[in-house]
Amino acid sequence: MTSQVKLYVYDLSNGMARQMSRQLTGRQIDGIWHTSVVVYGKEIFYGQGINITLPGRSHHGSPLQVEDMGETSIDEETFNEYLSEMREHYTADKYHLLEFNCNSFTNDCIGFLTGGSIPSYIKDLPTDFLSTPFGAALRPTIDAMYRRPSPGAAPIPAATAAAANVSPNPQLASSILQSIATQAQAGGFHPSPNGNAQSPPPLQATQTLTAPINIITNPASFRSFLGGHRAAVAFFTSATCPPCRMIEPIFERLAEEKGVQGGRNGAGFAKIDLGVGMGRNVAAEYGVRATPTFISFLDGKKVEEVKGADAAGLKSMIDLVIFQAFPPHPHTALSVPAIQAVSFNPILFSQVPPIDSVLGKLSAFIDAAPWPSTQTQSQVQVKTALTSTVAPYLKARFATTPPTPLPSATPAILSTWAQATAALTLALPIESLFPLADMWRLALLDPAVGTWSAASPPSDPIALLLPKAVTALQNPSKGSRNYLLTVLRMLSNAFSSTALARRLLIGNVRGDMTSVLVPSLLHEDASVRTAAASLAFNAAAVLQKARVDAVRTGRGIQAENEVADEDWEVEVISAIMEAIDREKESEEVVHRLTASFAFLVRLSPFYDTQIQSLLDVLQSKKVLKSKLVKGDGWNADNGIAKKDIRRLVDEVAAKLCP
Repeated sequence: MTSQVKLYVYDLSNGMARQMSRQLTGRQIDGIWHTSVVVYGKEIFYGQGINITLPGRSHHGSPLQVEDMGETSIDEETFNEYLSEMREHYTADKYHLLEFNCNSFTNDCIGFLTGGSIPSYIKDLPTDFLSTPFGAALRPTIDAMYRRPSPGAAPIPAATAAAANVSPNPQLASSILQSIATQAQAGGFHPSPNGNAQSPPPLQATQTLTAPINIITNPASFRSFLGGHRAAVAFFTSATCPPCRMIEPIFERLAEEKGVQGGRNGAGFAKIDLGVGMGRNVAAEYGVRATPTFISFLDGKKVEEVKGADAAGLKSMIDLVIFQAFPPHPHTALSVPAIQAVSFNPILFSQVPPIDSVLGKLSAFIDAAPWPSTQTQSQVQVKTALTSTVAPYLKARFATTPPTPLPSATPAILSTWAQATAALTLALPIESLFPLADMWRLALLDPAVGTWSAASPPSDPIALLLPKAVTALQNPSKGSRNYLLTVLRMLSNAFSSTALARRLLIGNVRGDMTSVLVPSLLHEDASVRTAAASLAFNAAAVLQKARVDAVRTGRGIQAENEVADEDWEVEVISAIMEAIDREKESEEVVHRLTASFAFLVRLSPFYDTQIQSLLDVLQSKKVLKSKLVKGDGWNADNGIAKKDIRRLVDEVAAKLCP
């Protein structure tokens, strides 16, 4: 006698994935699937351990769709024995939204009952999701949701909210993530003696596997696992194997050190117990007859095998497959002491002018300007805000003998100042705005101002003042030159804030900044070129520091996680090289530009795809070498005179330029 087997399919996102996935991930994802097996008049699923309820009576309600999985000839008693065995492995503490979830369990059950597997659109969803930049960025947070909390770790809601910020729509992403996490971690239902569902105790969502190891119990799950990891390592074990128990702690430690958690490049780690589920079938596919056996895989294909409790051999095998899957950047092997000696600290313009003089000049401009009738603030109100709120703060913060501790700008001060700035950018001509920009230049040295501005508040000063600099370039004059110079210095100081620096390198703000930076690098005024070279250096230093940190921590340099993109780097590198070629006066400008160039080129994830050929076209090596000899229009008798600058230019030309 046979029994019908069905698969109940639910959408944990309640339709939000279908509607919003493309704008969040760039890929259409129709649902975040939860599944359960329906057989013998029961619905069985994995959440807080293995749960059983009447069909359609789980906390997920009615299924979105029902898949016919065929028939089984296995009797109910045998299946119950199978479930009893599986309860030891599908425990509440091992649940993981991506790696060991309800779909892993239903895939095992379907394999046991029918010899088949659940549909690929369900079991392949984690792989599809993680292949998107959004999914890859969220992986560390999802992992953190299902691990034992460490001291100082962010709670799940905070971690989820932080991860959502990688999305173009953080509020929407946070809403979807919290909804999915809530439903995925919600309690399952157990049958009472009268057949009614009862609520179980709460799931301990942060108490799961001690290591990022996938528990595999059937061939279909293992194939899905291999498809989700470029490099993978499988541990074939059994409960009756003493050497397995000896080597298992070492395997777990290596999984922690060399796994993919934390956003780094690494291997996926799987454990297959030959006595659990269809573990022997998985082992048979790869000829495993004894335990412990370890096999490494590259792009789904077997690479190497280690038999026995050989810790040294296991580590070597893992290191090799990770190296093969994620070869280091070609420049990591270069000896570049001059480049490495350049500090990542931003170049800042910290000179403090007489605050009263700056404010007096701005007040005179305000008095002379025709005030638009549409302004919500009068001239008197704007001047009062500057004299009674802004000036006292600046004088206290940047006094000749500054107090201890230094006073910081409050949100109230900054909000008042921002409103006045919005009024002034509408009322004053560009040549009259440079005192205002200079005041903000100083303020951005205050960490509190950078943090506030990074949050993109209404009337954000950078968003208001930066587009005016584009206009200043289009209408050159002495007054517009002063404004352009001041804004370039203001933007350089903005890089003193890590949060604000990141904001300057993404989206529309980066576009506006680049529109100001590129032509300013070629400006006829030496002071403007120096400020532009400083801004270019600060932007490049942010990228280089992130890439060096990625190499040191083993995460690898991944373009999708960069705040920059290939087209932007090509544009800026081209502008910097042209500026170096044209620079005939200032060694310091050449120094800053060369350092910027080195930071952008070294460890760039785009070096092989476009940067290397671009440097050849730009004749970058020839241009840099020309600065070391007396050239056409170069004032120095023998090119650059300062030894440290000469060393840097020579090293960049020799090591980074084709």
